[in-house]
Amino acid sequence: MSGLDEQVRVRCVLMRAGTSKGLFFHEADLPSAGPRRDRFLKRAMGTPDVIQIDGIGGSRLVTSKVAIVKRSDRADADVDYTFVQVDIATDRVDNDANCGNISSGVGPFAIDEGLVVAVEPVTRVRIFNTNTGKILVANVPVSDGHARVNGACAIPGVPGTGAEILMDYTSAVGARTGRLLPTGQSAELIGLSDGSSVEVTLCDAGNPCVFVRAKDMGFDGSELPNEIVSRSCAMERISEIQSRAAERIGLVDDWRELRHPALPLFVMVAEAKDYADMNGLPCAAAGMDLRARLVFLGQCHESMAGTGSMATAAASRIRGSIVNAMLPSPGASARTLRIGHPLGVMTVTIDVEGIDEHGLPRFSALGFSRTARRLMDGTVYVPRRDLE
Repeated sequence: MSGLDEQVRVRCVLMRAGTSKGLFFHEADLPSAGPRRDRFLKRAMGTPDVIQIDGIGGSRLVTSKVAIVKRSDRADADVDYTFVQVDIATDRVDNDANCGNISSGVGPFAIDEGLVVAVEPVTRVRIFNTNTGKILVANVPVSDGHARVNGACAIPGVPGTGAEILMDYTSAVGARTGRLLPTGQSAELIGLSDGSSVEVTLCDAGNPCVFVRAKDMGFDGSELPNEIVSRSCAMERISEIQSRAAERIGLVDDWRELRHPALPLFVMVAEAKDYADMNGLPCAAAGMDLRARLVFLGQCHESMAGTGSMATAAASRIRGSIVNAMLPSPGASARTLRIGHPLGVMTVTIDVEGIDEHGLPRFSALGFSRTARRLMDGTVYVPRRDLE
């Protein structure tokens, strides 16, 4: 067997989508969902290894992501998309949740790969996310049959500007649990092993999230990711809150089965306040509505997960929620929410069209703007022996 025959070769595209980066594959080019596919994706990324030196991963959760795309058979969707989070130091692959940032690359990928017909000036791509069973809509600027790259849209955490991709998550309320408030409560207590309890808000939009006041975790709310993860006792407490919340909303039978879970996403929130971002740039309180720090898989997100921003926006319009209480004017009806995160301030769109029979908001708009760019395409190589 020659050296080339010792490796499996699969075509792929490396894309930056929002503030994340990952490998985009055609579903037909990969093994069927299951252990062999998982082994392939881990080996492609170089997992498990803290620097992923023998793979394409970038040693951070936000750069160790995968999108698997195919033309959809559904009448209400153009493409099906599966998100996969490949862990770094542990031998773990998660298929349970969606990634809002990576989602923003699916439309451009589908257009450029010929899965969707390009219609100028903006192509509306209906995306069925298999992780959540929900439809997302990407409005992608196009020119000459391809997704545009150049534009004036700037997003914190990404240098420069790009073509604005409008992501609509209005149909993603109740993504995993079927309900905006999985337990029906705008705020509730979760008891912990040390005998203490913490007040939380459990909200499901884009992905289920558990929201906690930063001060209740011993944080100010302006800490940067390294400051948060370096506090081991706090991280263990965060993990237990996530695990107990997962049990409460039916994602797991016993919270003790989980350690550093992916879902629900953990979000600490605090009132708006001046702080310096990871690049040392000032973020003024006047330019935000609240501060947020998001944790998943035992790591603090360098910015804000797209799905986390959707749940934060949705929860901000629920009276009595922890998120709503952080706003300068709780119950505010503005059509945007400005979230201060470790790399700047993210603005999301939110429009409440009314109140349902449970007293909860009905959303006519729930979305955000991202940019995406194809960085490289070609072939990824994985040792054949590692797939057996």
